[in-house]
Amino acid sequence: MKYLLALDQGTTSSRALVVDHDGKVVAVAQKEFTQIFPQPGWVEHDPKEIWASQIGVAADALSRAGASAKDVAAIGITNQRETAVVWDRKTGEPIHNAIVWQDRRTAPFCDKLRAAGHAKVIQEKSGLVIDAYFSGTKVNWLLDNVPGAREKQIAANWHSAPSTPG
Repeated sequence: MKYLLALDQGTTSSRALVVDHDGKVVAVAQKEFTQIFPQPGWVEHDPKEIWASQIGVAADALSRAGASAKDVAAIGITNQRETAVVWDRKTGEPIHNAIVWQDRRTAPFCDKLRAAGHAKVIQEKSGLVIDAYFSGTKVNWLLDNVPGAREKQIAANWHSAPSTPG
């Protein structure tokens, strides 16, 4: 019998479900991971802990279902969407903790972008309003504030928008 393995990487936990051909949930596993609050309004996750917890619950759910990876016909994945992680392409390691979707550290940068008149062009190009919720300013913050991040980015031939409005 082939199963669907559903992976849910949420804000506070990782979950895995094994679903059979009839849509019945055969097994579930869930594990919470650490919430990091470096200062008020800032929320981070350890990307390695997220990865380990997601792999762990996938293996646990399969085991509970009496299944193995060869019994999985497909994998469905849902995630936090606007949480941002920047990886070092050479090492495969995260350069910093993930900045979580509800983190507000980039709100002042968003204010600068709006004040500089960039709201219209950003909305036209992305379909989004300027807000610290979205991952673009989080990636920019990581590249501007983590020592060596821009150098690793340039070495990886990955380019982003300028870090300052104008």
